[in-house]
Amino acid sequence: FNEWKNIDIVKVLIHTVDRLLGRKEGEDLNLITYVTDRPGHDARYAIDSTKLQRELGWEPSLQFEEGIEKTVRWYLDHQAWLDNITSGEYEKYYQSMYAGR
Repeated sequence: FNEWKNIDIVKVLIHTVDRLLGRKEGEDLNLITYVTDRPGHDARYAIDSTKLQRELGWEPSLQFEEGIEKTVRWYLDHQAWLDNITSGEYEKYYQSMYAGR
């Protein structure tokens, strides 16, 4: 199993973003705000890909940390796309395409 606690995933993300932005690695760990978990909150996630491997012959090509780095790097390299989807401008497209349906 590939099992990660939520807080450990957050820390990997912060370390990765800091490093890729040229900051001291872990500099932004102080941005984490601990809150009371909701009842039934998942404290960790486990990924078991054995069924995919067995039935489809699929195998992961990256370790988790490598995948996180590639994902963060993609977002950093596509700032215009990120700005567009976070600005709310994309909502105009959906309104024009689906208004009155």
